[in-house]
Amino acid sequence: MIRIGLAGCGRWGRLILRDLRALNCKVAVTVPSQEGQRAALAAGAERALGHIRELPECDAYVVAVPTVSHGEVVLELAARGRPVFCEKPLTADVASARRIVEAAGGRVFVMDKWRYHPGVHLLRDIARSQELGPVQGIHATRVQWGCPHDDVDPVWILMPHDLSIALEILGELPTPKLAKAESDAQGLTTLSAWLDGPVWMHCEIGVRSPRHRRVIELRCRDGVAVLGDAYDEHVAVLRTGERMAGQPAPEWERRPFAATMPLLDELASFVAHVAGTGPAPKSSAQEGLRIVETIARIRALAGLGGND
Repeated sequence: MIRIGLAGCGRWGRLILRDLRALNCKVAVTVPSQEGQRAALAAGAERALGHIRELPECDAYVVAVPTVSHGEVVLELAARGRPVFCEKPLTADVASARRIVEAAGGRVFVMDKWRYHPGVHLLRDIARSQELGPVQGIHATRVQWGCPHDDVDPVWILMPHDLSIALEILGELPTPKLAKAESDAQGLTTLSAWLDGPVWMHCEIGVRSPRHRRVIELRCRDGVAVLGDAYDEHVAVLRTGERMAGQPAPEWERRPFAATMPLLDELASFVAHVAGTGPAPKSSAQEGLRIVETIARIRALAGLGGND
């Protein structure tokens, strides 16, 4: 049985604990409050401790502490010489992300659950097969009402998802060219970013939309493929290559896929890697650094701080 040390057991960490237990792992948890420790034990943790330094030696570690603490916690756990799986983003500043890559890049991985989403895999397969012609761009919308995190602004919470999707589909990240931020008295509300390269990308993230939206559009020469929501079980495909004036628009095709749980799948990949029965998880520390660098550049273009 694989022994996992889980640093952090808050709103997201509890879901990680649930899935690690479903994978038959023994899990020791750190969470500061006694109430949180009792909740972790009730959810199946073998041990619940107050500080990371109290974690016993384990086969591997998972980091789900607040984003602002990722750099410090990952370096502390990576020093134990075991694999570390860190919730995205790797860090919220370029300098600490580089320190992680330099110190332990080969055994640190980033949890980018959208890279395990079957709908993203279908978009990737459509792109690689070129059944709709060459890919021209990716349009990503990720808006919601409010942000449950108060240690960093919503850019660091939301935008890593869409950049990791670009990595999964394209195998690379376009270069940031333009970004515009909107704010109100409570802080940043919306950020739009244009990235360019052989394939362009437009990302919009925001926290003042009453409607929770997660939309990924793959724009190709001869058509469009759309994943309309995280919980959709199909990709919609529209073939536009034979568009003629006066003719009705074609019908959307529904391309179904088998629904899975991306968080469970990425944790299963990590556990298999730790057990020596599977390859390394997607999103290496180096890829995590590239995402942090890209977000820092986008923030600089938008005139936002906290980049270095």
